[in-house]
Amino acid sequence: MSGSHSTMQRRKWPIAGLLLPLAAVLVAACQQSTQPQEPAPPAPTQPMAQETPPPDYPPEYACKQIGGTTVLNVSLAANGFPVQIVVFKSSGTKALDDSAVTAVKGWKFRPATVRGAPAPSKLQVPVTFSPPNPPPDECNQYL
Repeated sequence: MSGSHSTMQRRKWPIAGLLLPLAAVLVAACQQSTQPQEPAPPAPTQPMAQETPPPDYPPEYACKQIGGTTVLNVSLAANGFPVQIVVFKSSGTKALDDSAVTAVKGWKFRPATVRGAPAPSKLQVPVTFSPPNPPPDECNQYL
């Protein structure tokens, strides 16, 4: 009997040797799953124009059918208001570029967000001047 008892013990040890590491892995997995996990932060968002009254179109340029697009580099504060505006690409007419800058200074943007909070940002804003058709009534004085 003692011979068969020692054989039985030898057979149990290899199984026990496999069960102990498996049990340790399971216990570690259970401990990790009970710890609260932080939710992922919200994805960043880009700024978006909200209040964009059109620029003044100088009548002498509207009457002469002079138009174009001014592209502005705009830096926004975290509250969505422009803090710096630089002409990136001219319309070809300084008066139109100046009118675009003046208009965008008064625009309101929904601010960009980082981790769910408003953040300063930069963007490019095209401002297009298309001559009106028909021309304004006051064109007689400019022609």
